[in-house]
Amino acid sequence: MTRDEAEARARNRFIMMNLVGIGGTIVVLFSLLLWQTDRIVAGGSILGLPLAFVGLFISFLGPRWLARRWKTPPR
Repeated sequence: MTRDEAEARARNRFIMMNLVGIGGTIVVLFSLLLWQTDRIVAGGSILGLPLAFVGLFISFLGPRWLARRWKTPPR
């Protein structure tokens, strides 16, 4: 693998880790909107609370999991 390919791979992985964190945050915001307001379901939905926890889990642990998965193995 050339240096340019390695840099492109590292850049793409960095972008993916950030997108996973942002995606988890969007899930949290959507689930809070679902749970606390009448915009999606009249009276709100209790389904928003577990979705918020799933979004938090993805937001905090998703990038860490990806980094561990892509980590270079020791020689």
